[in-house]
Amino acid sequence: MAARLTRAKKKITAARIPFRVPGEADWPQILTLYDDLSGVWPSPVVALNRAVAEVHGPEPALAEVEWLELGGRLAGYRHLSAVQADLPRRLGRNAEAAHAYRRALDLTGNETERAYFTERLAEATTVNPRGRSTRG
Repeated sequence: MAARLTRAKKKITAARIPFRVPGEADWPQILTLYDDLSGVWPSPVVALNRAVAEVHGPEPALAEVEWLELGGRLAGYRHLSAVQADLPRRLGRNAEAAHAYRRALDLTGNETERAYFTERLAEATTVNPRGRSTRG
């Protein structure tokens, strides 16, 4: 089992490397790889990473993340709050995103993450009359 787990993780890492260049990640492949990994190592973190692959868009991914939160096994996990902030932000649901960015800020001590969450929080709270962020 350890060998299968290691192989699955290596495949995901290899598939995600092109993600560093926007638009080049093969998200359907990454989703399949996370499905394979969850068969070997069924953890809530793997399930969260699978949801982030969001092959079907941010709305279904957010529904999947909300379902994961109900299980309670990711309570206090800062990356859960970060995902719960980013998906609504991309849907233009800025108040929801701002709330989750505040929660993520409360959960992290990492200065790089704090700077990122602070910047995103500012974007989410600076909205135009249509409720969309005025920043990119």
